[in-house]
Amino acid sequence: MTRFFLMICLLFQIFSVAAADFSFGLISDTEMAVKKYQLDSVSNAVVLNEYGTARFVFDDQRGELNIAFTYHVRLKIFNKEDPRQANIQIPLRISDEKVEYLENLKAVTYNFRDGRKTETWLDPKNTYQEALSKYVKLTKFSMPDIQDGSIIEYSYQITSPLIYNFRTWRFQADIPKIRSEFEAIIPATYTYNVIMRGPYKLKEQKSSILREGFRLPGWPIDCSRMIYIMENIPAFIEEDYMTAASNFKSAIYFELATVYLRNGSKHHYTKEWKNVDRELLTDRSLGGQIKQEGIFEKMLANIITADLNDLEKARAIYTYIKNQIKWNAYYGVFSEFGIKKALERHEGNIADVNLALVAALSAARLDANAVILSTREHGIVNKLNPVISEFNYVICQLNIGGESYLLDASDPFLPFGMLPLRCLNDQGRVLPIGKPSYWIDIKSSMKHHTNYVLTGELSNDGILRGKIKITSFNYAAYLKRKEIASYPNIDQFIEKKKEESVGTEIVEANVVGVDSVDVGVIENYQVTIKLFDSLPSEDAYFNPFILNKIGKNPFTLSERTYPVDFGNLSEESFEMDITLPSGYDLVSKPADVNMVLAERGGQFINRIKLENNHLRCDQVLRFNKMIFAPDEYLSLKEFFSRIIQLEKADIVLRKHI
Repeated sequence: MTRFFLMICLLFQIFSVAAADFSFGLISDTEMAVKKYQLDSVSNAVVLNEYGTARFVFDDQRGELNIAFTYHVRLKIFNKEDPRQANIQIPLRISDEKVEYLENLKAVTYNFRDGRKTETWLDPKNTYQEALSKYVKLTKFSMPDIQDGSIIEYSYQITSPLIYNFRTWRFQADIPKIRSEFEAIIPATYTYNVIMRGPYKLKEQKSSILREGFRLPGWPIDCSRMIYIMENIPAFIEEDYMTAASNFKSAIYFELATVYLRNGSKHHYTKEWKNVDRELLTDRSLGGQIKQEGIFEKMLANIITADLNDLEKARAIYTYIKNQIKWNAYYGVFSEFGIKKALERHEGNIADVNLALVAALSAARLDANAVILSTREHGIVNKLNPVISEFNYVICQLNIGGESYLLDASDPFLPFGMLPLRCLNDQGRVLPIGKPSYWIDIKSSMKHHTNYVLTGELSNDGILRGKIKITSFNYAAYLKRKEIASYPNIDQFIEKKKEESVGTEIVEANVVGVDSVDVGVIENYQVTIKLFDSLPSEDAYFNPFILNKIGKNPFTLSERTYPVDFGNLSEESFEMDITLPSGYDLVSKPADVNMVLAERGGQFINRIKLENNHLRCDQVLRFNKMIFAPDEYLSLKEFFSRIIQLEKADIVLRKHI
């Protein structure tokens, strides 16, 4: 990440800057001739040109300050069967009853037939709005008459009263771009920190001063004009095991630092944590909720007893909050209803749930603090300056006997001390009452751990009759319970397993440990597996990777510019013990291997042997670290490729002559 600061009216010299939007509808011969784009031959579209500008405007009628953002893009479609680039969504934000609004939308599709250009314009009646959440609504439309080779072009303006973050400009998208340009015009009375993210550098950056470029009633103000240009930008391709794409896409962010007022005073938005601590802990929707211990003092007599130790008390309170307040799936670091009302409604946002947990634990004289964080899909928090809008979630930190536990009471399937994967994202900020806040790592020592055991006897008819036992621990058990809960009952879960078991007949089954989140989940299956029509007189072949085959490499990119983030440690083990009919030798098998990644970050073990008529197979795949840097990507990709190649090898049995 590169960070630099805009010091309005102090750092810029006056010089002319040539920047302008490209002409709407003026398609060049070069653009018409573009084929599959040279930077990315697999993308179904390419941005030919993109221009945006953001500037302050004053609404005289409403007497309010807005940011006017104008966007104009032209792109070429190579494959009409991929609808993503022709189905447009324009997000409009809503915050504190302030709403962005869209205007001046125009959109057209150009096709080229027999040397002639045809134009099909979007009918404004074919646009519609959809609520994405209570904070965002979408204006949506589909471009008309899309063909292979179509060029589409559209532009619009968004007027926004939300001036804090100015306007983010994303150079990188899921298709390549030939050129992307952004122009920012900011009055000298506003100072922003500018943050450049992503792996690609600007082609060009220009700056100048516009004299009296903005005017409040009776007050002309000089403006800083910045132009940022990037060219030949590869597509950002999302792959498994990553946090928010916004962490890694090349983009430019603006963060309000200081506003200079007309009377000569100034207001600092970029603050130190000590100032933010005070604001948060005195806010009635955060600190005010934590301090409502009195709500729980009478309740505690029904939740805990004097003979319990501190950890047992904490577990009981944790279970009580999980049962009393159902999470309504809304994020936020501020309480939506307040603890008292959330308890009455038995419902609340994530802050209602977990701030109630902090208050209840504190009422029991336990050391509990709120921790604010950003979820994986929301992005990594910038730690140089505190920006509250970058946090979207709150959990509880509990300190007992020298141990620290991170708790989230929002999910009935979460055991004490386990965070959901959405929370495992870099660091969070602890907000202790009466002490300075501080950073902590948000991670879990618990593994995603699954053990498979297959035991049975192979008969001369080629049928393996035996038992499969699958034990899921920690995160694997958590996900298994959620999967089972998606069915009306366990019987229907088992029926679905029977339907999915191709080549394996499940004769009987049972599942134990579902109702207690603190133990593993055990699935027991009595099975018959047809390995052969009958054991042949010559060689018999079968694949031993029956239960836990990887099959497909999750990593397919030639290069990955962002880390692989598994979220948690993992281990998957497989044990097989098959009794063979008498008189068979093991002729061939997948190789015995012990592959280890650098610094023992990952390991795969495979061992197969025939001993006293028992065919035994042991496999282990484990990852001892959660995050692999981009320069480790190819090694990780090769690691999986070698495992998949090994999985293709069969066991070969041969009858004694």
